[in-house]
Parts: sequence; structure tokens; C-alpha cells
Amino acid sequence: MKALLWILIVVFGAINVATSFAFDGGKQVAISVSTGVVVLASVAGLIMMRVKQRS
Repeated sequence: MKALLWILIVVFGAINVATSFAFDGGKQVAISVSTGVVVLASVAGLIMMRVKQRS
């Protein structure tokens, strides 16, 4: 599970950066927001897994 979350962070982070150069306007914002949500959710998942391991 951790590996999948890390892969999601890397892939969607790269997509987020690439959209900054490839698109303009509303399309860029929509893609950037959606990929950012996936990255933030993956980070939250990793943090939750870390907290569970400590307790």
C-alpha cells in the first residue's frame, strides 16, 4: 500500500508540473486541482499509516 501511495505522489506530482507548461486557463486549473487533490490524499494516507504504526 505504501508503494502505491508513493507512486501516486510521484506520478500525479509530475503531471501537475507538466500541466503548468502544457495548458492554459481553465483546463490547466482543473487538471492541476484534481492532481493536487490526489497528491494531498496520498500524503494524508501515508501520514495515517505512519501514525497507526507508532501506536
